[in-house]
Amino acid sequence: MTLEELNALGILEARAAFELCCGSQRWIDGMLMRKPFASAEDLQAAGREIWGILDPKDWREAFSHHPRVEGLELLRIQWPGTPSVSDETFLELKKLYDDYYEKFGYAFLASDSGTRRDDVLARLDARLNHSPDEELKIAASEHEKITAKRLEKLVGQSL
Repeated sequence: MTLEELNALGILEARAAFELCCGSQRWIDGMLMRKPFASAEDLQAAGREIWGILDPKDWREAFSHHPRVEGLELLRIQWPGTPSVSDETFLELKKLYDDYYEKFGYAFLASDSGTRRDDVLARLDARLNHSPDEELKIAASEHEKITAKRLEKLVGQSL
C-alpha cells in the first residue's frame, strides 16, 4: 500500500493496518489521530512520538502480539536456510527463548532479525541477566525499531 492509500483508509481499515505494526491500542489510537500523514518521514515520526509517550502497560500489550516460539519446527521457520544446524543447537536456542519468557513474561524481541544464530544466542543469554525493569526498557526499544520497520513495509517505503 502507498502512503496515499493508507491516508485514504477508513478508521476500521486503518486500525487493522496499524495493528499489523504494533499491538498497543493506545499507539494505534494515536496513529489514527495523526492521520493523514504528509510523508513517510511524518509517519515514522508519529510512530516514534506516540511510542515515546506510552507506558510499560502499553509496551507489554504490544509485546503480547509477538508470538512465542513453541516448538522446534516453528523455531526452524524463524531461522530459514540453516538446515545444517543441529537439533541440539536449535534446542539450546529454544531453551533460552523459554527461559526468557518465563523470567520476563513476553517473547524475546530483537529488531535485527537477520542476526546470526550465534549472536542471538549470546544476546539472549546476556539479556537474561537483566533485571525485569532493565529488560523491559530494552525490549521496548527493540519493539520501537521493529514497529518502524513494519511502518516502512506498510507503505512500501524505504527510508
